[in-house]
Amino acid sequence: MGRAEARRARQRDARRADREGTGIRRFFTWKKLLGAFFGLCLLAMGTFYVIYLMVPVPTANAQATMQSNVYRYANGKILARTGEVNREIIALDKIPKPVQHTFVAAENKSFYEDNGVDFKGTARGVFNTLAGRGKQGGSTITQQYVKNYYLDQSQTATRKLKELVISLKVDQRMSKNEILAGYINTSYYGRNAYGIQAAAQAYYGVDAEKLNVAQGAYLAALLQAPTQYDWTTASPTSRKLVAQRWNYVLDNMVGEGWLDRGERAGLKFPVPHKPKPAPGMDGQTGYLVEAAKKELQQQGVSEADIDAGGWDITLSIDEKRQKELTEAVDKELEDRLDRKKNKVDATVQAGATSVDPKTGRVVAMYGGAGATQHYVSNATRRDYQPASTFKPLVFASALENESTTQDGRRIGINTSYDGTSQRPVKGIDAHFAPQNEDDVSYGPISVQEATNKSVNSVYAQMLVDVGAEKAKKTALSLGLKDGEGFGTGPAMSLGTMNASTWDMAGAYATLDNHGKKVTPSIVRSAEHKDRVPQLRDPVGDQAVSRDTADAVTKVLTGVVAEGSGRAAASSSYQAAGKTGTSENNKSAWFAGYTPELTTVVALFGEGPKGEQVSLTGTANSGRANGGGFPARIWADYTEDAVGSGGEFDLEVPDSAWGQAARGPEEPSEGSASTSPSPSRSSDKPDTSPSPSVSHSPSPSRTTTSPSHSPSTPSSPSHSPSSPSPSHSDPDPGGPGGDTGDPGEDDGGTAGKPGKPGLLQPQP
Repeated sequence: MGRAEARRARQRDARRADREGTGIRRFFTWKKLLGAFFGLCLLAMGTFYVIYLMVPVPTANAQATMQSNVYRYANGKILARTGEVNREIIALDKIPKPVQHTFVAAENKSFYEDNGVDFKGTARGVFNTLAGRGKQGGSTITQQYVKNYYLDQSQTATRKLKELVISLKVDQRMSKNEILAGYINTSYYGRNAYGIQAAAQAYYGVDAEKLNVAQGAYLAALLQAPTQYDWTTASPTSRKLVAQRWNYVLDNMVGEGWLDRGERAGLKFPVPHKPKPAPGMDGQTGYLVEAAKKELQQQGVSEADIDAGGWDITLSIDEKRQKELTEAVDKELEDRLDRKKNKVDATVQAGATSVDPKTGRVVAMYGGAGATQHYVSNATRRDYQPASTFKPLVFASALENESTTQDGRRIGINTSYDGTSQRPVKGIDAHFAPQNEDDVSYGPISVQEATNKSVNSVYAQMLVDVGAEKAKKTALSLGLKDGEGFGTGPAMSLGTMNASTWDMAGAYATLDNHGKKVTPSIVRSAEHKDRVPQLRDPVGDQAVSRDTADAVTKVLTGVVAEGSGRAAASSSYQAAGKTGTSENNKSAWFAGYTPELTTVVALFGEGPKGEQVSLTGTANSGRANGGGFPARIWADYTEDAVGSGGEFDLEVPDSAWGQAARGPEEPSEGSASTSPSPSRSSDKPDTSPSPSVSHSPSPSRTTTSPSHSPSTPSSPSHSPSSPSPSHSDPDPGGPGGDTGDPGEDDGGTAGKPGKPGLLQPQP
């Protein structure tokens, strides 16, 4: 065979090998691959068809037939029953056609043409979820209706598969109008509103048939995030998001031909009404129920789960003490106000939180005149400054950090400071010279006296001595919340951050509990037929040492016995506490405790538009200091709630007394005065009880308190530029309110004589 013939033979063999394939190529031919693909498709279709036959359309789920929740007092007596679910099913013809279209435009533009399932959208949602882009949408209106009405909200493959099958069946058995009506009527809109009729009332105060297209677009937009998108409580970011969602809905309607472009251009965002509590939540009941719901949400129970019903919730509220707190506010405040004729009286809001320091349980709470009259709870609102009730936390930080004055002396109960009003604070670059109450100057003054009289200049210097960051850290560990107004400058010593009576009750209860952290809790137990949530223990670890807490308590007993809190004193109990009045009298506080009970009472000046206004002139009494109405409410309640109380079991180490001035030499700039402390020597602390912090019961509380002589010989030296007001301890307990207890603060004024709100004491 010649060479040419051999070459042709090789070529024939190669072509034959190409046609027949070799090894793995022979096994995976395109025909076989195509056949395998179609085989798998047929198998998947067959499997899905079997599942389709096997999965029935179930009856409505429990959430679609919701029941009420029961709220109980600590003794088991029913406080409130919420339900039977805030929802009213209405026919689709009761909903304006444009409003119907807003929901379709928001959720599923192809709703009227699809077969109930969007396979492409579902696949995209699954892919995005697996790719780490968060849970993505992809469900049709039919699928969402099926999920709401027949299934649950779980995110499992089994539940998703059931949703697909049932959606196909529902789409075959029901008309599009029936499905849309079911979807609109079963969806959750926030504010405990299920269905469009309840939502229309909750957000706009109208029936669903009166909704316009702009309002409908907002309600449709809400369904993506009901709580987050509630305009009245939404953050700036959430408001931006819901506005974008609202515009998206309307633009889709234009694109589908459901809304005229000119009409669309003229629409403005329809701001919803402020939320109103459900009927039956009048008086204090609505505040208590709302506080319980918020606490459960903080512990992992969603708002939708709570509102779905079926919960039996026992609060820690003591029915007797709750009644006594309400009666104390009525007797000491409301009965003295003329809300109809006196413009100042009309602005006064009272709030209070009372806690058992040993258990951390909230035993009583006052949220305002009534939940149906004033929706915001004054007990938990966090938009006013706590003023000088913050000062003990600065002192606690000084003790906890073993802080020293500018000239190196250990800060303690007996440490001497310069109490001159408008004295520039030393140790910082910026200029800060806070003014004392009535611009009164106190020369050499101990920490005990400065706390009794709430001397701003002393505590501003102490905060710098401690370090603002350290003081803030201590305050946060005691239970205050970081946020607006909580800076790191010396003004922080005057309580310029925002806090609620709930927050301050937690901080003071921690001091009362010898430094063991107390986080107030109002929910004792919560039970549901499907689950029981794990509730946190209100009492935690040590926030500050026992030595620190007990030393602060020792000082605060002096405030009640000898200082600005004398209106809270009684022979029935031993008490520790602190007054506070914010700048321009916008809020007035008394935070105090006995060994058995910690209670914080506050008044807030709230104008008709929610703005903060001055309390000056409340009940025609002049300045409304913390030592007036708040202290008297506190005392009236505590005397009933505690009865014959015990005495504090305190362990105050020698180190907690601090060091007085070192002698005749001039101290370092801005720390303390050069004269020794009037109460104790600088070398060895006197372990006998000082008059201002005596363990003996305080004198009986009377309508007109007797005049007290100062606990120390040092008398205030007045600024030469101002008149010398008498400080014979004005009556803190009379019906006219607090008229200027010595040293009560005005919330961080910078020190300008004649500043509004700094009134002279009345005789």
